[in-house]
Amino acid sequence: MSGLPREVTKWVQSLDLAWQVKTPKWDLTNGYLVAEIFSWYFNQEVGLHSYYNCNSLKQKEKNWYLLKSFIKSKHLDIPDDYIEGTIHCKEGASALLLERLYEILTNRKVKKVPPETETDYTDFAYQVKLPMHARSTASKAVKNNLRLTEVLADENQIHTAQKAHKIINDHIDHRRIERLQDPARFNIKPSIGERCVRKPLPTEVVSSEPDDDEDKPSAPNTGGEILGTGREKTGSKRSVAY
Repeated sequence: MSGLPREVTKWVQSLDLAWQVKTPKWDLTNGYLVAEIFSWYFNQEVGLHSYYNCNSLKQKEKNWYLLKSFIKSKHLDIPDDYIEGTIHCKEGASALLLERLYEILTNRKVKKVPPETETDYTDFAYQVKLPMHARSTASKAVKNNLRLTEVLADENQIHTAQKAHKIINDHIDHRRIERLQDPARFNIKPSIGERCVRKPLPTEVVSSEPDDDEDKPSAPNTGGEILGTGREKTGSKRSVAY
């Protein structure tokens, strides 16, 4: 059971279930083993005769409808994202569901190292480990992260289209980051603006020396000259002559 903490693995193996849980993503999707786990602790409320051990979408929805009703009646704090992700075989959802069941039913805390990336129920953590040439394209990313059962269960086509657009946008963002991290592989050449040498801006030096013209004293007007334009002076001379 890859991806599960040691104490959760030992707890699941001690329950003596109908079959061994090897890959939680596929083994828990129909809800039968989840009902069997609940039957060990609530044998009067959960009867296995009411659940179907099959993989058809119709029977899976019936099983999980009964499980959701039981979880709601017992006020168990299990997020809906864990349940929906387990139904549609999302990456990491079934492991989180088992860890949550372990904490609720045994009243113990799971000791594990926090993940490096946020859990988004996609295969991004797996894609990062692959070499560049083996990573998914946009169409492959939609196929991996949008299950057929998820499309059939939700009749709202607009909601389904929004999910597909989100997957494509995330794929484009991841590719943009890859191009920035390894530009030589994608033959990305720097632009003219990136090649230009950027020099620091010159700092303005404020001179502390006073201006010479301001320090010079103005000459006194002792000759009785009339200050003004040249036209005013000629006019004054003519008036004196007359």
